Amino acid sequence: MSEAPGKLRLGALVALVVGSMIGGGIFSLPQNMAASADVGAVLIGWVITAIGMLTLAFVFQTLANRKPEVEGGVYGYARAGFGPYMGFNSAWGYWISAWIGNVSYYVVIFSALGSFSSMGFFGDGNTLPAILCSSALLWGYHALICRGIQGAALINIITTVAKLIPLALFLVLVVVAFRIETFTLDFWGRPELGSLVDQVKSTMLVTTWVFIGIEGASIFSSRAEKMADVGKATMIGFALSILLFVAVSMLSLGVLSQPELAALKNPSTAGVLKAAVGDWGAALMNAGLVISVGGALLAWTLLAAEVPYLAGKDGTMPAFLGKTNAKGAPVNALLLTNGLVQLFLIITLFNGSAYLDLLLLATSMILIPYLLCALYAVKIAVRGEGYDGDLRAAGKDKLIALLGSVYGCWLLYAAGPKYLLLSMVLYAPGILFYIKARREQGGVLFTRNELVLAGVAVILGLIAAFQLATGALTI
Repeated sequence: MSEAPGKLRLGALVALVVGSMIGGGIFSLPQNMAASADVGAVLIGWVITAIGMLTLAFVFQTLANRKPEVEGGVYGYARAGFGPYMGFNSAWGYWISAWIGNVSYYVVIFSALGSFSSMGFFGDGNTLPAILCSSALLWGYHALICRGIQGAALINIITTVAKLIPLALFLVLVVVAFRIETFTLDFWGRPELGSLVDQVKSTMLVTTWVFIGIEGASIFSSRAEKMADVGKATMIGFALSILLFVAVSMLSLGVLSQPELAALKNPSTAGVLKAAVGDWGAALMNAGLVISVGGALLAWTLLAAEVPYLAGKDGTMPAFLGKTNAKGAPVNALLLTNGLVQLFLIITLFNGSAYLDLLLLATSMILIPYLLCALYAVKIAVRGEGYDGDLRAAGKDKLIALLGSVYGCWLLYAAGPKYLLLSMVLYAPGILFYIKARREQGGVLFTRNELVLAGVAVILGLIAAFQLATGALTI
């Protein structure tokens, strides 16, 4: 059988998963993890995250295998399981998470370039030259994707391979510089870091952030050459990524102590390697970050536009978002997405939004969509949908999905009220898009339960907006 034109093979799907997970986040992991936690808490945080994210990886694999007819990944599963309004919210939350995450990537990539003496005018990635260059790169990616998804996916494969080289060198050099006495110093954290539970909670949004993209293959399921490859790509991408994430963060704690790591400027892998081998190590990691984030930005620009495109195509979002050009690129969804990225880049010029603040907000937006996917997996396992009477497989998948649901609830708890409130500021305006889409479809706007949920989102959004305006709540 010949390959379907324009379809993505296993290698391209794996590259989308790895390319979207291994971006700027891994280069900032040492500082991000050590900011509020020491070795013992970081280790526990990774164990919880590894188990939780493994269950979510299995959830996406199960849903791809048992529900191959459902397109759209994260949002498609929420819609199939819990109706159009929850499906819309999942699409909306995932989309906002994706493009806010892209803003943080532009900030960190030019912050890395600003570390070179000849390019110090980029500062921390939010100076005027940095925003101008970010904007040029943003619309360059826009033009590339408008020429076709397949070509962009091929470039993503190349950049994914290229970004792994500096990370491999980092691990080799840090292993040589590792000191057990540094690693075991204040193993459970100094008193000012708080309790062990508080330290572990502080790592949760960071570890979740670096794993966002695990669902990348399922988002592009409609473009996959084989549906079976979607589940395979998810598991392969997860295995490669967890090994790198844990190694980078834990080995760094054997080179610099927790207070030293917490004080580093991001990308903090540059500071770690500078301590290990000198200035050339910092230059290597900053260059590696530029390559890595460049590739991740391409993957995430693809992912960010794909969700509103699919949602517009099937009526979950307004129909204009489902339009494609002659090359099959989602032009309207891409234009709206990148327009919002441009707006937030300009905002960072005036309020100095930091990389970590942006990524925590982006992560909080995706927690509900992840939880809904796990709950849908529980639902189909209980009903035996797609199992053809195989009760043993259904029972196993139900257990895994229940664990994934518990992990999703834990993440909401660990995020705390601040970021949940902030996410409502962004969820609430989506109701206008939902109403427009429902009117286009001629369907009932809200069921009784959906109306209650919409009301809660609006009320919480107004409370958060008021607190932001009065300074009681900050990003």
